[in-house]
Amino acid sequence: MRWAVLGGGHWGTALAVYLLRQRHTVQLWGRRAERLPCQPGRTDLFPVFPECARPQGLHCTVDLAAAVEGSEGIVLAVPSHALRGLLTHLHPCLPPTALLVLASKGLEVPSALRLDQVLREILPEVPLVVLSGPSFAHDLMLGKPLAMTAASTDPTYAQRVAEAFGGAQMRVYTSDDVAGVCLGGAIKNVLAIAAGISDGLGNGDSARAALITRGMAELHRLGTALGGRIETFMGLAGAGDLILTSCSDLSRNRRVGLGLGGGLSLEAVLRGIGEEAEGVRTAQALFQLAQSLGVDMPITEQVYRVLFEGAAPRAASDELMRRALRSELHVSDDGTPGGAARTE
Repeated sequence: MRWAVLGGGHWGTALAVYLLRQRHTVQLWGRRAERLPCQPGRTDLFPVFPECARPQGLHCTVDLAAAVEGSEGIVLAVPSHALRGLLTHLHPCLPPTALLVLASKGLEVPSALRLDQVLREILPEVPLVVLSGPSFAHDLMLGKPLAMTAASTDPTYAQRVAEAFGGAQMRVYTSDDVAGVCLGGAIKNVLAIAAGISDGLGNGDSARAALITRGMAELHRLGTALGGRIETFMGLAGAGDLILTSCSDLSRNRRVGLGLGGGLSLEAVLRGIGEEAEGVRTAQALFQLAQSLGVDMPITEQVYRVLFEGAAPRAASDELMRRALRSELHVSDDGTPGGAARTE
């Protein structure tokens, strides 16, 4: 297939290189020429992966219309806050038979919309597949094995993406739970910040395990309230991505939490990372959603208060430990275990 990958950061570049390895034709688009990994006179992937050689056939451009011209598939790999603007510019030059693959994660701020909902507002009729799961750009670039989920309301499109991306390095499962896959990829980033804060405070491995587990309960509660399915949240796009992002220092969101727990300001942490950490923006949208729906999300709430209200990380950790005792298995009003528990 002929693919356009929109987003010249680490994730977009890794996906473009991977598609080349799968023997597809690829155009990589980015807004700024100086940030694209096709710098004149260089044979590596500077500035995103300077340690990696640039593969033959990788073409880069800042011309959006040229990037997508003739493409059968278009991968969206830009930060969540840039998606709406990109789609608006993409609309008039979109090939009539193109299949969109949403590989971005997060929620839009301030609308708190899932990214697939943002896409549907602008391109309501275009075939869409959401690709998500436990996957770091670094691992993909180095040829390490991983597994992902391709979700679409049309199983034909999900299967098409699974076949295009699937191979010896990447195993791709299909799903029809678009809402659940999008939500899992968004919510896990906020919980990874919480795990980083806990580790930054020196709370230890046992505390991290408990936090991830209770974070899963929050994912289930809000995710099902917003239309996702529990089995999705227990799968690659939910538990898999949450475990990876919460436990690996390759995770930018975890590193945000580590810095905050270690006493740095949010501004200093983000300046040190130098890249987008989706969980920061998403925490604001998640807190807004939880409040509006009355869904109990104490971990998310404390992350929000640390990020945006100046709460001390240690005080936030202590607040979680002092919450009223309750049964681990909450049963919602409709009798569903782990359902959308109202705030106590």
